[in-house]
Amino acid sequence: MLQVFLLLEFLKVLNKKIEMRVLIQRVERAQVTINKKDKRLIGNGLLIFLGIENDDTTEDVNWLSAKISKLRIFDDNEGVMNNSLMDINGDAMVISQFTLHAKTRKGSRPSYIKAAKPDIAIPIYEEFIVRLSSEIRRNVVSGEFGAHMDVELINDGPVTIWIDTKNKE
Repeated sequence: MLQVFLLLEFLKVLNKKIEMRVLIQRVERAQVTINKKDKRLIGNGLLIFLGIENDDTTEDVNWLSAKISKLRIFDDNEGVMNNSLMDINGDAMVISQFTLHAKTRKGSRPSYIKAAKPDIAIPIYEEFIVRLSSEIRRNVVSGEFGAHMDVELINDGPVTIWIDTKNKE
Protein backbone atom coordinates (compact mmCIF):
# COMPACT_ATOMS: atom_id res chain seq x y z
CA MET A 1 0.00 0.00 0.00
CA LEU A 2 2.82 2.42 0.87
CA GLN A 3 4.51 1.68 -2.47
CA VAL A 4 1.34 2.55 -4.38
CA PHE A 5 1.01 5.79 -2.44
CA LEU A 6 4.66 6.73 -3.15
CA LEU A 7 4.25 5.90 -6.83
CA LEU A 8 1.14 8.09 -7.05
CA GLU A 9 2.96 10.97 -5.33
CA PHE A 10 5.89 10.58 -7.73
CA LEU A 11 3.54 10.66 -10.73
CA LYS A 12 1.94 13.84 -9.41
CA VAL A 13 5.36 15.50 -9.37
CA LEU A 14 6.08 14.34 -12.93
CA ASN A 15 2.73 15.63 -14.16
CA LYS A 16 3.03 18.97 -12.37
CA LYS A 17 2.50 21.72 -14.90
CA ILE A 18 4.67 24.80 -14.76
CA GLU A 19 3.62 27.53 -17.12
CA MET A 20 4.16 31.01 -18.34
CA ARG A 21 0.79 32.71 -17.97
CA VAL A 22 -0.73 35.71 -19.66
CA LEU A 23 -3.92 37.60 -19.20
CA ILE A 24 -4.70 39.46 -22.41
CA GLN A 25 -7.15 42.33 -22.65
CA ARG A 26 -8.28 43.84 -25.94
CA VAL A 27 -8.14 47.57 -25.38
CA GLU A 28 -9.15 50.81 -27.06
CA ARG A 29 -6.24 52.32 -25.16
CA ALA A 30 -4.04 51.59 -22.14
CA GLN A 31 -1.54 53.48 -20.06
CA VAL A 32 1.01 52.46 -17.48
CA THR A 33 2.46 54.96 -15.01
CA ILE A 34 5.72 53.74 -13.52
CA ASN A 35 6.69 54.94 -10.03
CA LYS A 36 4.09 57.74 -10.24
CA LYS A 37 6.01 59.63 -12.98
CA ASP A 38 6.90 57.79 -16.20
CA LYS A 39 3.82 57.33 -18.43
CA ARG A 40 3.66 54.99 -21.40
CA LEU A 41 0.57 54.44 -23.51
CA ILE A 42 -0.88 52.53 -26.43
CA GLY A 43 -3.92 52.88 -28.64
CA ASN A 44 -6.09 50.10 -30.06
CA GLY A 45 -4.47 46.73 -29.36
CA LEU A 46 -3.60 44.35 -26.56
CA LEU A 47 -2.64 44.83 -22.94
CA ILE A 48 -0.73 41.71 -21.90
CA PHE A 49 -0.08 40.85 -18.25
CA LEU A 50 2.78 38.29 -18.15
CA GLY A 51 3.55 35.90 -15.29
CA ILE A 52 6.76 33.85 -15.42
CA GLU A 53 7.73 30.69 -13.51
CA ASN A 54 11.19 29.22 -12.92
CA ASP A 55 10.95 26.54 -15.60
CA ASP A 56 9.81 28.83 -18.42
CA THR A 57 12.03 28.72 -21.50
CA THR A 58 12.62 30.30 -24.89
CA GLU A 59 10.26 27.65 -26.28
CA ASP A 60 7.47 29.09 -24.11
CA VAL A 61 8.36 32.63 -25.22
CA ASN A 62 8.30 31.68 -28.90
CA TRP A 63 5.02 29.76 -28.70
CA LEU A 64 3.27 32.45 -26.68
CA SER A 65 4.40 35.42 -28.79
CA ALA A 66 3.39 33.63 -32.00
CA LYS A 67 0.01 32.70 -30.51
CA ILE A 68 -0.73 36.22 -29.29
CA SER A 69 0.30 37.92 -32.54
CA LYS A 70 -2.06 35.72 -34.58
CA LEU A 71 -4.96 35.50 -32.10
CA ARG A 72 -8.08 36.54 -34.06
CA ILE A 73 -9.94 38.62 -31.48
CA PHE A 74 -10.47 41.92 -33.31
CA ASP A 75 -13.61 42.67 -35.30
CA ASP A 76 -13.62 42.58 -39.08
CA ASN A 77 -15.89 44.81 -41.21
CA GLU A 78 -18.90 42.66 -40.33
CA GLY A 79 -18.29 42.80 -36.57
CA VAL A 80 -16.96 39.24 -36.34
CA MET A 81 -13.80 38.57 -34.32
CA ASN A 82 -11.75 37.55 -37.34
CA ASN A 83 -8.69 39.82 -37.26
CA SER A 84 -5.42 39.52 -35.37
CA LEU A 85 -3.24 42.20 -33.83
CA MET A 86 -1.13 42.02 -36.99
CA ASP A 87 -4.19 42.41 -39.24
CA ILE A 88 -5.25 45.64 -37.54
CA ASN A 89 -1.68 46.93 -37.10
CA GLY A 90 -2.50 47.24 -33.40
CA ASP A 91 -0.38 48.23 -30.44
CA ALA A 92 0.81 45.96 -27.64
CA MET A 93 1.79 46.64 -24.04
CA VAL A 94 3.41 44.02 -21.78
CA ILE A 95 3.28 44.32 -18.00
CA SER A 96 5.09 41.86 -15.73
CA GLN A 97 2.75 40.41 -13.13
CA PHE A 98 4.02 37.70 -10.79
CA THR A 99 0.64 37.62 -9.05
CA LEU A 100 -0.76 35.62 -11.98
CA HIS A 101 0.89 32.65 -10.23
CA ALA A 102 -0.87 33.21 -6.90
CA LYS A 103 -1.89 30.07 -5.07
CA THR A 104 -4.91 30.55 -2.84
CA ARG A 105 -5.70 27.01 -1.75
CA LYS A 106 -4.64 27.46 1.88
CA GLY A 107 -5.50 30.32 4.16
CA SER A 108 -6.25 33.91 3.20
CA ARG A 109 -2.82 35.05 2.09
CA PRO A 110 -1.86 34.06 -1.48
CA SER A 111 1.44 32.29 -2.02
CA TYR A 112 3.65 33.38 -4.91
CA ILE A 113 6.22 30.63 -4.49
CA LYS A 114 5.86 29.48 -8.11
CA ALA A 115 6.59 32.90 -9.57
CA ALA A 116 10.14 33.21 -10.89
CA LYS A 117 12.60 35.40 -9.03
CA PRO A 118 13.96 38.45 -10.88
CA ASP A 119 17.24 36.79 -11.95
CA ILE A 120 15.21 34.25 -13.94
CA ALA A 121 12.15 36.33 -14.80
CA ILE A 122 13.75 39.53 -16.12
CA PRO A 123 15.64 37.91 -19.03
CA ILE A 124 12.53 35.95 -20.04
CA TYR A 125 10.35 39.06 -19.74
CA GLU A 126 12.75 41.03 -21.94
CA GLU A 127 13.03 38.14 -24.41
CA PHE A 128 9.22 37.98 -24.65
CA ILE A 129 9.00 41.71 -25.45
CA VAL A 130 11.65 41.43 -28.17
CA ARG A 131 10.04 38.30 -29.66
CA LEU A 132 6.51 39.77 -29.64
CA SER A 133 7.83 42.96 -31.24
CA SER A 134 9.40 40.85 -33.98
CA GLU A 135 6.17 38.89 -34.48
CA ILE A 136 3.95 41.96 -34.84
CA ARG A 137 6.63 44.04 -36.62
CA ARG A 138 6.09 46.95 -34.21
CA ASN A 139 7.63 48.24 -31.03
CA VAL A 140 6.01 46.81 -27.92
CA VAL A 141 5.46 49.17 -25.01
CA SER A 142 6.30 47.72 -21.61
CA GLY A 143 6.16 48.44 -17.95
CA GLU A 144 9.23 48.17 -15.75
CA PHE A 145 9.91 44.86 -14.08
CA GLY A 146 9.64 45.12 -10.30
CA ALA A 147 8.50 48.75 -10.29
CA HIS A 148 5.24 50.02 -8.84
CA MET A 149 2.90 50.47 -11.80
CA ASP A 150 -0.54 52.00 -12.14
CA VAL A 151 -2.30 50.54 -15.16
CA GLU A 152 -5.32 52.16 -16.77
CA LEU A 153 -7.26 50.68 -19.64
CA ILE A 154 -10.41 50.87 -21.66
CA ASN A 155 -11.28 47.21 -22.26
CA ASP A 156 -12.77 46.86 -25.73
CA GLY A 157 -15.67 44.43 -25.79
CA PRO A 158 -14.86 43.49 -23.08
CA VAL A 159 -12.50 40.84 -24.38
CA THR A 160 -10.23 39.17 -21.81
CA ILE A 161 -8.35 35.92 -22.51
CA TRP A 162 -6.20 33.70 -20.29
CA ILE A 163 -3.41 31.62 -21.89
CA ASP A 164 -0.82 29.32 -20.37
CA THR A 165 2.08 27.75 -22.25
CA LYS A 166 1.98 24.22 -20.85
CA ASN A 167 -1.70 23.49 -21.46
CA LYS A 168 -1.52 25.38 -24.79
CA GLU A 169 -4.96 26.88 -24.20
